[in-house]
Amino acid sequence: MSIVSLVSGGLDSTLMAKLADEEGVQQFPLFVDYGQISRDLELQACINAMSDLSLPKPNVANLGGYGELIRSGLTDKSLHIADDAFTPGRNMLFLLTAAAYASQVSADGVSIGLLHEDTSLFPDQTARFLSEAENMLRCCMGRDIKVLAPLSMFHKIEVVELARQKGIRDTYSCHAGNLEPCGECIACNEFKFEGGS
Repeated sequence: MSIVSLVSGGLDSTLMAKLADEEGVQQFPLFVDYGQISRDLELQACINAMSDLSLPKPNVANLGGYGELIRSGLTDKSLHIADDAFTPGRNMLFLLTAAAYASQVSADGVSIGLLHEDTSLFPDQTARFLSEAENMLRCCMGRDIKVLAPLSMFHKIEVVELARQKGIRDTYSCHAGNLEPCGECIACNEFKFEGGS
């Protein structure tokens, strides 16, 4: 099997790529630049993570204009990084781009690092979204492209522990784009549990 792995340099997608690699799945890592504030640090962490895993350097989908049009706390510093974090259509943009790339490289599916539905804050983080997205991609691409979310049974505390066991380190999971995590964004808040970092 071969997949396009949506990788961001964060803990979830890096673990996802590691698990797929352990299963012998051929991967085409893809980083999406959607105009996010944290793009530069995310991309550098992503390149480093794929290198550490001996995976190919991620291709970059340069879609920065999306973030200029669709303003949110993730794309516009004048908006609140957490309260305004919902970026409409972001995960569908990721999956559509990954599926189009999968068609180009004859991959069987795309993989996205969504966690357990209990943790979802937005409508494009649910099992229903993934199922309907797969149907939509079939219509768009004219063939079946599986949508995989291998971490969808995990909560963040479990992801952190499994990543520790797998030796994953030096990922970047902050929406603010600063070297030091801001502690305020949704990505940072996910780590606020006993034993979290």
